[in-house]
Amino acid sequence: MSDLFDVSKETILVTGASQGLGRQFARILAAHGAAVALAARQVDKLKSLEDEIRGKGGRAAAVALDVTDTGSIARAVDAAEAALGPVTVLINNAGIAIEKLATEQTEADWDAVIGANLKGAYFLATEVARRMIARKQSGNIVNIASVLGTGVLKAVSPYAISKAGIIQATKAMALELAGQNIRINALAPGYIDTEMNHAFWSTPPGERLTKRIPQRRVGAESDLDGAILLLASQASRYMTGSVVTVDGGFLLN
Repeated sequence: MSDLFDVSKETILVTGASQGLGRQFARILAAHGAAVALAARQVDKLKSLEDEIRGKGGRAAAVALDVTDTGSIARAVDAAEAALGPVTVLINNAGIAIEKLATEQTEADWDAVIGANLKGAYFLATEVARRMIARKQSGNIVNIASVLGTGVLKAVSPYAISKAGIIQATKAMALELAGQNIRINALAPGYIDTEMNHAFWSTPPGERLTKRIPQRRVGAESDLDGAILLLASQASRYMTGSVVTVDGGFLLN
């Protein structure tokens, strides 16, 4: 059964790999044998992760990527493939959130969030898919959505809208590309404790939010390991256009 989740023959591009979930995805995929291209704007952080993975006998390469720049997207995929070979799996993870009420969000806020989370993810997916088609190569794209793509909270409306868009983009592209043997699925995490939000969970608002989760705890980054291995491997070979939710039951409320 261990072969079912084998990614040792995959070259996987992980965006937003400099921190948080992207870094955890890269680590777990590399630990299971994948060659991992680490992509983000903060290349210095990527280099330390690259060294960490290589130090454990893994294969990794750091590449600069700004998902809001289509030119940067093409250059990043070029660099990843030059270093590790043709990308067979994309983990489309890069994204941001700006916390303000809708009436306080500016056009610049909207453009930043939608540009990174939706436009950038869409054009990276299409860039990778075109290359897979040109090589007549099967492929696999995993878009990182969110429970806020279907549910909402206050003060993050552009983020929620962008993640709803990611879910629809996943389904639309999955339908178009299934005939090319390219699968596209989405992973929708709930609330996960990362270095960026760790302090929040000890505050009164964080404690109130935790109580809304049926499992009564915030997820750990490692709680997504099984789901990302499922979606990145041939274990999900008959899945496309699917959304896998990992949220401790949050959406049940």
